[in-house]
Order: sequence, then C-alpha cells, then structure tokens
Amino acid sequence: MVKSFYLCNFTHLIFNPNSKSGLSMITAKNIHKFYGDLEVLKGVNVHIKQGEIVSIVGPSGAGKTTLLQILGTLDKPTNKGDTTLMLNGQDVLKLKDKALSKFRNQHIGFIFQFHQLLPEFTALENVCIPAFIANKPKNQVEQEALKVLDFLGLSDRIDHKPNELSGGEQQRVAVARALINKPKVIFADEPSGNLDTASAKNLHELFFKLRDEFNQTFVIVTHNNELANMTDRKLEMRDGKIVSKQ
Repeated sequence: MVKSFYLCNFTHLIFNPNSKSGLSMITAKNIHKFYGDLEVLKGVNVHIKQGEIVSIVGPSGAGKTTLLQILGTLDKPTNKGDTTLMLNGQDVLKLKDKALSKFRNQHIGFIFQFHQLLPEFTALENVCIPAFIANKPKNQVEQEALKVLDFLGLSDRIDHKPNELSGGEQQRVAVARALINKPKVIFADEPSGNLDTASAKNLHELFFKLRDEFNQTFVIVTHNNELANMTDRKLEMRDGKIVSKQ
C-alpha cells in the first residue's frame, strides 16, 4: 500500500504548481500502422488531457498495444500525410532519433505487464537507470530514487534484487522506475496482468493516487474490467479503430 507519510518528501519530485487540468497532453490524428499489407491501425484519433487516466480496451488483436507504443514513441505510425502526434505540446513525429530518445527519457514513463527489471541489480539500482541515462548526478539520482521508493512503501526493500521481491513489489519498483524522471505521462500495458487480486487492486489505487496528488496523465491498455471502469474515460478498440469513447 502507498504510505501517505512520504507524500511531503516526494511532492517536489513531480508536482508542478503551474499545471492546469484541461490542458492537452496527447493529440493524435489519423494514426495508421501497416505491417506489410496488414493494416493494424486504421486512422485512429485520440485526444487526452493532462491529468486524465484513460484506459484502452478491446479484444486481442484490436491494435491496443500497437497504438500505445505509437503514442509512447516506441514505434512510429505509417505516415499518411496528415498524420500528427503531439505530446505535451511537442510534435514528436518531427524529432530525429536522438532528440526523440531524449524527449522520451525526460517526459514519458512506461509500465509493462512483465516488470522488465534487470535481475542483477537491486531495486534501488533498477529505479536509478533512466535517470543515469539522462546523465543526472549519481548522488542526486540515488536520493530521489530513495524518496520514490519510500513513497511507494518499499523503503525496506531497496537492496533486494527482483527475485527477492513479491510480484506486487516488483511491479511497484517498475512504477518507481517509471517515475524517477518526473514524466508528464505514463503509458502502461497490462500493468496488473500478472498480479494476484490484492496486488492488482493496490496497483490500480496507486495510479489514481499519483494522478490526484501530482496531476500525472496515465494511458492504460488493460483487459481488467475493474480497472477500466475506474478510469476517467474508456476507449474501446476493434479491428484497428476506436469504436467507443465512454
């Protein structure tokens, strides 16, 4: 469970006092994706505001993960001339690879179904990696990582390696890693898919705690109906299109 005791120590890491709800965080227009002759995304349009938690649902093969990867700049859409993708005011499709990697590192966090923690590193070391990639000072990074882990209730697990953590703890370390660079938006792909019911519930509540405290934006692909129904909006996909926005 999240420890509210640590909120005051963590607020300065993420909170932006100038942020305003209602600002656009993601605007995607006419997103197509082809793999050979197979069209996976068929002109998808998405608009997500700062501070929203939006779920993407639908059957397997609908294009959910492909869309998430494109929105998160891990993949590129097939350009149809009028395709655009704006993240936090930046036209990311115009960025060269090096600039795009820097933007991704500074502004975007990712949480995956499998925690993707490096097994040879401790929880603290895993959390520090994105900040080290950003060339931040080691002492500063470690202090911030400790505060993030404290906030997530993991202060007594910082020296444990992934195989010494429970499934819920592993995923919370992955969340801490996603938070370390104070991202504007977090993309999550089936984040609770491998967790037991209690751990999944705690993780879902954590997302909303982060949004409510720090106005972060979450885009979550999920088959978990409970989580999807908790979100501010639910985008339903079928056959490469968004067919419902609830």
